Formats: sequence, structure tokens, C-alpha cells
Amino acid sequence: MDGMLYPASLVVLAVLIFVFYQNRNSVLMLIAIVIGIYVVYSQETGHTATEFKNELIESIDGEAKDFSESRGTEGYDAKKAQEIMK
Repeated sequence: MDGMLYPASLVVLAVLIFVFYQNRNSVLMLIAIVIGIYVVYSQETGHTATEFKNELIESIDGEAKDFSESRGTEGYDAKKAQEIMK
């Protein structure tokens, strides 16, 4: 994050956590703590949730392609499906 955005987001999260603690709202407090952990983790490592999602989708796509090739189903063919239905 650029400039003051990173420290400002941590301060806002700390204030929110304190307010949730004072109001005895433990669920929202825990959610804010998890968001804070994610912000610090993504800032320090450079890994984001979007990067994780993209890796997961590529992995699933590769496995599905390997599965279809091993089973001999290259893809959906509308004409073949119509012939089977007749």
C-alpha cells in the first residue's frame, strides 16, 4: 500500500476492534482482527487473496483438462448430444 494508507488502515482497524470490544460484540471484533491480520500479511509477503484465487482456478482448470483427456471427452459437442437424444 502506498504512503500513509497502510498505517491508516491499521489505525482504523484498531479503533474498530476497540469499539467492538467495548460494545461486547465479539464476532465483529474477531472479523476485524482477521481483516487486520490479512492486511499485515499481504503487505509483508505480497501475496493477496486474488493471487491465491487465480492459482486455485488455474489448478482446477488443469486438473479438469487432464481428466477430460484421460477419459476421452475433449469437450462439449452440441451435434453429438442431439444425435444421442434422437
